[in-house]
Order: sequence, then C-alpha cells, then structure tokens
Amino acid sequence: MKRLFSIISLLVLSKFSAQAWATEDQYIQKFAKYAVEEMEKYKIPASITLAQGLLETGGGQSRLAKEGKNHFGIKCKEGWNGKTMKHTDDAPNECFRVYDDPKQSYEDHSIFLATRKYYTGLFKLDMKDYKAWAHGLKKAGYATNPRYAHILISKIEKYKLYEFDDTNSKEVLYAVLKKYPDLKDDRTFMAQLEPEKSAKKAKEPVTVEVPYKQTSYAQQQKRVERIKTKAEILNSILIKSHPNEGLKYIIIPEDTNVQFIANKFKISESRLKKWNELESDVLKKNDIVFLESKNSTGNVATYKAESGEDMYAIAQKFGIKLNKLYAKNRMDEGQKPSAGQLIYLIDKKPRN
Repeated sequence: MKRLFSIISLLVLSKFSAQAWATEDQYIQKFAKYAVEEMEKYKIPASITLAQGLLETGGGQSRLAKEGKNHFGIKCKEGWNGKTMKHTDDAPNECFRVYDDPKQSYEDHSIFLATRKYYTGLFKLDMKDYKAWAHGLKKAGYATNPRYAHILISKIEKYKLYEFDDTNSKEVLYAVLKKYPDLKDDRTFMAQLEPEKSAKKAKEPVTVEVPYKQTSYAQQQKRVERIKTKAEILNSILIKSHPNEGLKYIIIPEDTNVQFIANKFKISESRLKKWNELESDVLKKNDIVFLESKNSTGNVATYKAESGEDMYAIAQKFGIKLNKLYAKNRMDEGQKPSAGQLIYLIDKKPRN
C-alpha cells in the first residue's frame, strides 16, 4: 500500500510539473505575436516584453490576467476611463485596469515604458541586447525585487525568447511553429497562419481589372506601397509628454481622421474633439492632438505670435484651452493675432 501511495504521488507530481511547464510554453505560443507587434511599433525587445508577461502573470495564471486581461499589473492612474477591478498588490484592494483584450494590455505596457521619463535611457540601448534592457528596467525602478533583471534573463534564456527579437509580425507565427512543431496539429493555431499565407499570395503579380481606367501593375503596386507605408507611419505614433505639466499628446505624421486616432488610443471621438476644440474630423500632417484635456494656463508667461499663426495653433502649441487663451488676451473668438503680437499665456493681458 505504501509503495502504491508513493507511485500515485509521483504520478501526480509529474503531471503537475508537466502542466506548469506547459503553461509557460502555451503562454509563449499565444502571446509571442503581440510582443513582436509591440517591438515593431515601440522598439522594445519582444524577448523582454514576453518575459515580463510570463513573470507577472505566472504564465497567464494570475487573477489579473484571467479576470482583467491585465498582463503587466498596470494600475488605474493618469485618467484611466476604462473598466477596473480591485486586487491586492502593494496595498489592499488597489485599483487595476481591466482590458477587453490582452492585446490592449500589451500596448498599454509599451506606452507606459515609452512615455515615462524614467525609462528614456532604455531606448538608447541596442534593441537586441536583452540583458542590458533587463538591468536597465531594474535600474530605472520598474520592480523592487533586487533579482528582477536576473529573473527576466533566466526566463529569456530558458525559453530562447531572444529568437523573437530577430523576427517580425509577418513571420512570428512561423517562428512559433518552428519552436513548437507539435502546433502543426493544433487547428486553432494553424488557422492563424491562413491570413499570413493569403498575404504572401497577394504579393504575387496578378491581373486586375479596374473600372473606367486601366492602370499598370507597377502603378497599382506603387499605390499599395503608399497605402501600406502610410498605415505603418500612423501605427508608429508615440505618445509624448508636453512641457505644460506633462500633458499627453501626439503629432500627426500623416493626414488621417479623428476616428483612426480615437480607435488607436482607445478614446471616444467626442472627447478627442472636445479636448482639441476640433470642428472637423480631418487631421492634417504635423497637427498637435492632445489625448487629455488641456490646461487653463500655459507653461510660459508670454509668446510672440508668428506670421500667419492663429490663436488655435498657439493654444495647441502650449497646451492651453482656446477659450482661456482668448480671455487672457482680451480678444474675441475668431480674432487673429498680428505677427509679433505678445500673447499672454499665464496672466491676463494688462488693460491699456
């Protein structure tokens, strides 16, 4: 009986170990694609992102990951307007963000690193030097565990996550399949490869009939490349921190619309238009767009208007509400400043 009990115990333990091992591998299989996509957009090594996800979710088993789809323990700060959940971390019942999809959690993690001044130095490192990134995160105060960098490096080397630093979003699923050949029998995973195969076939020369005006294949390809390039540029937009109390803003790199920016940054179109006093849905290249409400004052006392510059452009440049800017300068709405006119940004313009 004692021997039988020992055998059963060994079987249970071996099964438990296998499940624990499989859990982390399954996490990699499921989320490597997100890590690589974020690497392309924000220049954060996929190996680092994936190792952090593995560590912080316990291989996808944490309560935050399961219930909140929050893979990086991001808390409810800085005007979060989405869903939330209570979870005990550094203190009891802290507020954490809840996402509709883990993909949003991955992008929020990228934005967190890309927009915090503490992590600026990381982006000067070689993107394929995962060891430097791991130690850099610890040095910047990302985690309090003194062994945090070593734990990340251990995860990366155990699962060879550095291999994902050498791939791209179009090839990552093939890299996962190469790493885990048994996935060829997984219908769900293999179904994800179909769009990739279709995309590859789409690159092959085809005859296309265009109504009213026939264009050459070369012209069509140029147009496709222009559209592709524009999409890539728009998808690479980084959130910046404005000198006026760190307001979050972006600079539009290519002509687009409010809907695209609203969807990309998970903000309602109405709020985006209200915060930026937009009357049109059109956004032009080099437009400044704030991702939160602007302030009632600027960050400098005065500014000399440039030739052809209107009050709206000045309001966007200094992160100040347009109606406040008009009021401070005793100007009527729609009135334009003259070249060289002194514009007051903090105090109200003295009466003549």
